[in-house]
Amino acid sequence: MDKIVSLAKRRGFIFQSSEIYGGLNGFWDYGPLGVELKRNVRQAWWADMVTNHDEIATPAGAPSSFDMVGVETSIIMHPQVWKVSGHFDLFVDKMVDCKACKTRFRVDHITILSLTINFRLPEDDPSRIHVFYSGIGTIDEVRDANRKVIEKLEKAHGKENCWEGKASFLDIPDFARIKLPCPACSQLGTLTEPRDFNLMFKTTLGALGTDSDAAYLRPETAQGMFVNFKNVCDSSRVKVPFGVAQIGKSFRNEITPRNFTFRSREFEQMEMEFFCHPSQSLAWYQYWRDRRYQWYMKHGISKENLILREHTQDELAHYSVGTADLEYAFPFLDAGEYGELEGVAHRGDFDLRSHSEGKLCKENGQLVVEKNAEGKPKYPGSGKDLSYFDDQTRERFVPHVIEPAAGCDRATLAFLCESYHEDEAPDDKGTMQTRLVLKLHPQLAPIKVAVFPLVKKDGQPEKAADIYRDFKRAGIAAAYDQQAAIGRRYRRMDEIGTPFCITVDNQTMVDDTVTLRDRDTLEQTRVPVKGIVEELRGRLMK
Repeated sequence: MDKIVSLAKRRGFIFQSSEIYGGLNGFWDYGPLGVELKRNVRQAWWADMVTNHDEIATPAGAPSSFDMVGVETSIIMHPQVWKVSGHFDLFVDKMVDCKACKTRFRVDHITILSLTINFRLPEDDPSRIHVFYSGIGTIDEVRDANRKVIEKLEKAHGKENCWEGKASFLDIPDFARIKLPCPACSQLGTLTEPRDFNLMFKTTLGALGTDSDAAYLRPETAQGMFVNFKNVCDSSRVKVPFGVAQIGKSFRNEITPRNFTFRSREFEQMEMEFFCHPSQSLAWYQYWRDRRYQWYMKHGISKENLILREHTQDELAHYSVGTADLEYAFPFLDAGEYGELEGVAHRGDFDLRSHSEGKLCKENGQLVVEKNAEGKPKYPGSGKDLSYFDDQTRERFVPHVIEPAAGCDRATLAFLCESYHEDEAPDDKGTMQTRLVLKLHPQLAPIKVAVFPLVKKDGQPEKAADIYRDFKRAGIAAAYDQQAAIGRRYRRMDEIGTPFCITVDNQTMVDDTVTLRDRDTLEQTRVPVKGIVEELRGRLMK
């Protein structure tokens, strides 16, 4: 991972934000090559989800062609949007502070060296101390390791008899009794009890700055599509099933951003909300789950490094019918571990009903409007009818929603990590040297083709420049380079993932052919200059 981060800066992919002032944690800038790579990732996603969406392999009973449209909604929305959606109350992380060094940590990122849990068991059982875990791990790893043992004890003795004033260690770690060492200063017993930390960035609208002027930067792009459901239906004449896609910035005030661009405070999302009939929603969920998995493999992610993991029942959000994560084996993780790349969620009718009726909660297995102490909706909805009327079947219903939600930054990072390779290749003198190469999918590569004159004389630079301009006029990202030995120029292009290089040499001036070099195979072939733009275009589309 250190090599990838170093390459990203050296070659102008990604820089630390405000680096000349020491940087700002959790924020990143994309350089000349990075912005092209990220733009290509966005375009590949948009092409698959919107431009080229027409499919025939759809679920049984569903139309083989369906509408897909795009929107671009504002970063700051009405504050009621976030109260109704649940973000105002529920979009929190547990955090602790060290009373000694004043450092703040996310609970699930703290390492436990050893752990003893004290149970209050029935009086006839003399055993009161049970050690379940000893080793090194995070709170989440401890929870996973002890889950089955804890459930067995709770079942045997009754949950109400097992815990000393706590609902469950799985829910509320007792930091006072465990005495975790502070990860920063290593002192024991200095961490505070966990408390909620809202991840939304708060801002102020207008000049007065009162509490009534408070607003939030959006933590996700999804809500902008839900609140525009009726606008899209009425203006675009789309029919269920249809999807609404959006790419845009989101903001989360992460307590501990880390792992390069994987967890940042400002990031870009690529989300789509697919509205469908409730009776077909499970089939559509399976469809989008599988299609998104194939998209990553189509663009270069190997099957060995990508998994599709269905959430267990206790992982699901209260409104979720089902959720699956596409996870990637990022190099900063331990062997066998995966980090979330994209989530595909079956959200049921939660979102449209919430924005219509008010914030929903689950009671007795049903989603109902959450009430306050006076019995009124805690956070009222818009009162607008967000149901859909099918003029063919004469049926009115609230559509279910399937949501594939990808992080553009995480996808870009995954493609960078996957494409990083080191191999052996001969230099200009025939000596084998280590070659660093980014084997990016041609559609994602920032530069598609580089054009070189072999020497800076005999009309070769002028000929190479003409070919370079032909590619630029055709809209194909190209580079021109005449500095250094040809081998070094090849290496420079390998490092930034350029799939093809064209060299103008002495033979070019005789028969109007050039040398075409393939980045991955290192094969060099002679091709005519005439038609070379279309020749490369065809290779890039494979």
